[in-house]
Amino acid sequence: MKILLVDDDALVLKSLEMILKAEGVDEVYASKNGKEAFELYKKHAIDLVLQDIRLENENGIDIAGKLLEYDKDARIILLTTFKDEEYINKAIKIGVKGYILKDNVDSLYQSIQTVMAGNMVLDSEVIKDIRISDPVKRSIEDFDITEREFDVIKLLAEGMNNKEIAQTLYLSEGTVRNYVSNLLEKLYLRDRSQIVAFYYKNLHKG
Repeated sequence: MKILLVDDDALVLKSLEMILKAEGVDEVYASKNGKEAFELYKKHAIDLVLQDIRLENENGIDIAGKLLEYDKDARIILLTTFKDEEYINKAIKIGVKGYILKDNVDSLYQSIQTVMAGNMVLDSEVIKDIRISDPVKRSIEDFDITEREFDVIKLLAEGMNNKEIAQTLYLSEGTVRNYVSNLLEKLYLRDRSQIVAFYYKNLHKG
């Protein structure tokens, strides 16, 4: 696995590199700015980007946006101390796959594995902020979602992959894939991470 770290703090970069290598990650690249990060991403066919939001004279979300413009399938996890509602909403909207607070670095590798498996990761504190920022929830009928589709959405939000959802709901993986595809089309969403964001913004009851 090839992971790119983007942070303007040399000590943070070194610490993250040590954590990842201890977990068996064989290739770890580090960058302190967006230009270098973009060059490293293209040169080394990076599997996942782990980056801070606030860099010196740069906004990490803007860097993430440029990477996603270059590669719409880029896996990007924001690792930050900030849980500002504006940052969270913008990050989810552009398509990052994870938003984790630096306080929870102990579960970092598990989060990376979750994203590599095609799922989204949101820090529990981040989820709490999303919930607080939009207290008025709507029902599944408002979005023309069936009970079974809602079951699939909830399990996606719990971080399950298609196989795990299929086992939980006693469905085939193909049927689950069809449900996900239909939900993306019905809700005008781009990918699974946006389904998760949609759930927490509109349907989660807390």
